[in-house]
Amino acid sequence: MDLLEQIDLSETLTEEKALLFRGFDITPETHGKITDSLLPRRLAYVHGNSPRTKVGENVYTSTEYPPELTISMHNEMSYSSTWPARLLFFCAQAPATGGATPVVDGEAWLEALNPEVRSAFAAGVRYTQNLHDGYGLGKSWQDTFETDDRAAVERFLAGTEADWTWKDDGTLRISQLRPATTKHPVTGTEVWFNQADQFHISGLGEQAEEIAEVLPEADVPQSVTFADGSPIPAEYIRHIQETGLTLAVDVDWAAGDLLLLDNVLVAHGRRPFTGHRRVLVAMSD
Repeated sequence: MDLLEQIDLSETLTEEKALLFRGFDITPETHGKITDSLLPRRLAYVHGNSPRTKVGENVYTSTEYPPELTISMHNEMSYSSTWPARLLFFCAQAPATGGATPVVDGEAWLEALNPEVRSAFAAGVRYTQNLHDGYGLGKSWQDTFETDDRAAVERFLAGTEADWTWKDDGTLRISQLRPATTKHPVTGTEVWFNQADQFHISGLGEQAEEIAEVLPEADVPQSVTFADGSPIPAEYIRHIQETGLTLAVDVDWAAGDLLLLDNVLVAHGRRPFTGHRRVLVAMSD
C-alpha cells in the first residue's frame, strides 16, 4: 500500500489506459488515504446524470441502478462540456455473482462501428435534460448540481455553451450540442466519446415503455437527437451498445481491488449481479 502512495502513474496510465491493483490489502478504512495520493485533485460529480450517493470527500457510490440491469459502455460525463480525466474505482464488497466492470478501448470501439453510423454522428449530438424540482422521474436539478441555489446552477451553465430554461413547475430544461468523438490531450488518439445510447429512449430497454406511459417524449428526464434535431434510429443505438459490450474486457471484482482508468482512452460499464455489491468511485482532472 505504501508503494501506491509514492508513485506517479501518469505516464503509465496513458500508456496502459487502465490499471488494476490487487493484493494491496486496501480496506474501507485505508481507501481514503490511497485515493488522496492517486487523485489529489478530486472533482465533485456536478452535472452528473447517474444516481449516486456521496460517501466522502468527492467519493461516491459507483451507481445505484438496479442490479439486474446492464449499464452500457460510456466515458464518464462525456455528454458534458467538461469531464474527469481519471476515474478510480474501489471494491469495498464484491457481489455474490456477476457485477464485473467491463472496460473498452475507445479507439477500438470507434473503429469497430459501422461506417454508416460513424458518418451519421459526424456533426455531433444534441442532449436534452429535464431536471425536476424535487419530485419526478430521474434526478432533480438540486441533486445534479449538488446545490439548491438557482444562481449557482446558472453560473455553472453559463460556461458550458448550453441552452437552458426554468419551467413554471420548477423543472430545469438543458439542451447542449456536443461532439460524438474526442481526441486524447496527450496522445491525440481519436475515440468514441458520447452517451447517445444512454440518453436515447431505446437504450433503456423495458424501462422505455414504462416511461412512455407516464411522460410525453418532450418531458422525459433525458433524450438525444442528431445535431440537427433529427431522431437517431434505434438500430444505431443497439449497434453502438452491442459493439462496445462485445469488445469490452471484464474486470471481475475482489474486495480491496482498485481500478484506475483514463476516462478518455477507455469507456466502462457494469454487468448485472446478485448479492450486495459496493464499489466506490472518485474522479479527478
